[in-house]
Amino acid sequence: MIPIAKPYLTEEEAQAAYDTILSGWITQGPKVKEFEELFAGYTGAKYAIAVSNCTTALHLSMIVSGIGPGDEVICPSMSYIATANSIKYVGAIPVFAEVQPLNYNLDPEDVEKRITTKTKAILLVHQIGMPADIDAFKKLCDKYDLKLIEDAACAAGSAYKGKKIGSHSELVCFSFHPRKVISTGDGGMITTNRKDYYNRLKLLRQHGMSVNDRVRHVSDKVIFEDHLEVGYNYRMTDIQAAVGIKQLEKLDWIVEERRKIGAIYNEAFKNIEFINLPIEKEGYFSNNQSYSVYLKESCPIDRNDLMQKLLDEGIATRRGIMTTHRETAYKKIQKDINLPVSEDLQDRSIILPLYVPMKDFEIKYIIRSFIELIQPANVGMESHY
Repeated sequence: MIPIAKPYLTEEEAQAAYDTILSGWITQGPKVKEFEELFAGYTGAKYAIAVSNCTTALHLSMIVSGIGPGDEVICPSMSYIATANSIKYVGAIPVFAEVQPLNYNLDPEDVEKRITTKTKAILLVHQIGMPADIDAFKKLCDKYDLKLIEDAACAAGSAYKGKKIGSHSELVCFSFHPRKVISTGDGGMITTNRKDYYNRLKLLRQHGMSVNDRVRHVSDKVIFEDHLEVGYNYRMTDIQAAVGIKQLEKLDWIVEERRKIGAIYNEAFKNIEFINLPIEKEGYFSNNQSYSVYLKESCPIDRNDLMQKLLDEGIATRRGIMTTHRETAYKKIQKDINLPVSEDLQDRSIILPLYVPMKDFEIKYIIRSFIELIQPANVGMESHY
């Protein structure tokens, strides 16, 4: 079985976790601080705050942005459900907007149409690692006095106009889930250039505690903490951070390898007339977190049938990115939502395996199987692979 994805973890990460366990400091401590400093440096942000996952990162970002009950936050429906959930956590209302058909990211024109007097923020998703048009949304936020929060769960290592994702706006949230480009098992990070956000985020992730455990541990004075506000237990462990440090060292290489695989797919499939392949415009740099192919109506095989036939051949795939408004949890509370572009993209897209390292025979087998199923008459392409 060829999986849809798997993390790139080596003996170095295992040794780092082992050493941290034996150090006696396994919860949030010195390794977390080191990981934060390295990640901030990598992205070009002034500050980074490690948390338990990207969902908690988004939740805390909503809080420090002042978003609360009755406020509206515009976001894509075409995103993992955690995007919308983070808005609901603070009592706000997710307002779903359309995405652009060729890059799966929010459509600025459609977003502007949905802005009301209740709108307080735009939650921008860099879907499957492809950067969204950050400048267009910063202009909208400036025009309507809105907050911009970036859901960069899939975008570690991606870049927009020459700068790594993570430094373009006030709050950017990352994921280190195993499906992402680098992983700490689970975990997340928030980057920001605002010191006030940085200070409050550190409080909120650890029960509002005025002095964290690490500071008390190294102090030669007795320190008593105070709890300054109602916070959360959203900490990352030092074990995870130790793994993250090793992963971050490899991030650019991993992205390079993923892009090579994506380029091989693009070259193999470029002449199939009834599919659309990922498009990377000038100034946009994707980490190829996932590789998604859109099947046009003229495609001779149904998407679901194609997925099953590939699975029968030992190749795991996934459907197109979910549309949150069609999930049961949201159908109950938000009705009559019409997002034809998002729905069509979910229904007609297939995500193919992409991970590091992929063996050459695996890549060729996927390509050959895909081509034979989707375009069996193309003997030339079949024989090439």
